[in-house]
Amino acid sequence: MAEMLQVESRAENFAERDRATLIHPYLAHGFDERVVMVEGSGCRLRDATGRRYLDATGGLWLAQIGHGRREIADAASRQMQKLEYYLSFWEFTNERAIELAEQLVRLTPEKQTHVYFTSGGSEGIEIALRMARYYHHQRGDSERSWILARNLAYHGVGYGSGSVTGFPLYHEGFGPMLPHVRHLTPPWPYHTELFGGEDPTDFLIRELEQTIDEIGSNRVAAFIGEPIMGVAGMIAPPEDYWPRVQEVLRRHGIMFIFDEVVTAFGRTGSWFGAQHFGVEPDVIVTAKGITSGYMQLGAVLVSDDIAETVTSDEHYGFPIGFTYCGHPTACAVALENLSIIEREGLVDRARTVGAHLLSALEDMADLYVVGEVRGVGMMLAVELVADRETRVPLPMDGAPQDVIRRETGVIVRASGSTLVLSPPLVMTEEEADEVAVALRSVLERTEPTGIIRSLST
Repeated sequence: MAEMLQVESRAENFAERDRATLIHPYLAHGFDERVVMVEGSGCRLRDATGRRYLDATGGLWLAQIGHGRREIADAASRQMQKLEYYLSFWEFTNERAIELAEQLVRLTPEKQTHVYFTSGGSEGIEIALRMARYYHHQRGDSERSWILARNLAYHGVGYGSGSVTGFPLYHEGFGPMLPHVRHLTPPWPYHTELFGGEDPTDFLIRELEQTIDEIGSNRVAAFIGEPIMGVAGMIAPPEDYWPRVQEVLRRHGIMFIFDEVVTAFGRTGSWFGAQHFGVEPDVIVTAKGITSGYMQLGAVLVSDDIAETVTSDEHYGFPIGFTYCGHPTACAVALENLSIIEREGLVDRARTVGAHLLSALEDMADLYVVGEVRGVGMMLAVELVADRETRVPLPMDGAPQDVIRRETGVIVRASGSTLVLSPPLVMTEEEADEVAVALRSVLERTEPTGIIRSLST
C-alpha cells in the first residue's frame, strides 16, 4: 500500500509540474487531467501510475514499428558517436542523408527521383507550396500563384500549411492567411448531401474544372490533397476520384501535391497512398512514419523536372533551407526504421491486420450511434451519429474517446464526431480484437444525445 501511494504521489507530482509549465496543443482551458507516459513496447504503453494502455492511435498516426525498439536506439547511438550532426547547405552532405535519399527514391513511385529533407510534416508542406510557386516563377509563369485545397483538409500549422488546411479553427484569430488559396468540397461519400444527389466524383471534378476556369488555369500553381483525409475522419475518396483529379491537373499544367505525411510508409497497406490509388503526383510530402516518431524528420519527394527547375538559379539554387535538413542521426534512424518495416513485412501486415480490425469494428453496425465504419489498411474510423437516417453528427460532450481510455486502457482519438484509429503496424489480430471490444463496451451505452450511461445501469 505504501509503495502504491508513493507511485501515485510521484505521478501527481509530474502532473502538477506539467500544469505549471507546459502549453499543450488542443488542451481545453481548465482541463486538469494528465496522463504521464513513461514506457512503451510494441503497441503497449505504461504511465507513471503503473497503468497499462493499448495504443490504437500510434501516437499521432506514426508509430509504424511500435514503441521501444532497441534497434533504433542502437542506430542512433552508432551515428551520434561517429557524426551526430552537420549541415546540408551548399556543397555539404553526409553519408546517411545520401543513403536515405537513395532508399526513398527506390520505394516511391517512379516519378519521384529527388529528395528535400525537413524536420516534419508542416515544414514539408511549406516547402511543397514554395516549390510550386517558385517552379512556375522560374519557368516565367509568375502569375501561377493560386493553391487549390479542400475543406476539412489538414496540412499542418505553419503559415502556408495552416492556410491550405481547411478548418476555420486554424484561421480564426491568427490574422490574414496565405493569399490565393481556394478550398473545394471534400470527397466524403457518406455525406451525400454534399453532392446534391449527383455522383460524388462527377460533382467534385465538375467543381474542380469550374474553379480552374473561374481563377484562370494560367494562374493556378498547384492542387494539394491527402490521399485519405486523416484529421477529417479517415475519409477515403471513391476509387475513381484521384485518377480523374490527376487527369484534370495534367491537362491544365497544375502541379499535383500529395500530402502523405500520414499515409506514407505502409499505413494504407502500400508503401505510399499514391500507389494505393494508382496515381503519380509531382510532389509527395512525407514525415511521421519515416522514423516511426523516434526522431523528427520529413522528406519532400519530387520529379526530375521540378528538382532541376527549382535549383536552376545560378547563384542560390533553391534558396530555402532548415538547420536540420538531412540531419545524419535522424537519417540513420529512418534507415533502420525502413529496414524494420521491410524485413518484418509490415506493409502487408497493415493490409491484413487492418482488414481484420475493420471487420471487427463493422460488427458494431447494429449500434444506433454508429453511422459508418470505414478503413484502408491501418487507417480506420467509426463515424458517430445522433440519427442514422439523417446522419446528424453525435454530440461529443460525453467524450467517448476519454471514457474508452479510462475504462479499458485502449487509446483512440476523436476527430469531430468520428473515432479514428491508426495503430502501430506491428499490432496483432488479438490486439485488434481488444480494440474493437473496448469501443463496443462504451458505444453500446452511448445515447443519441451523446450521454454515455454508467456501467452500473
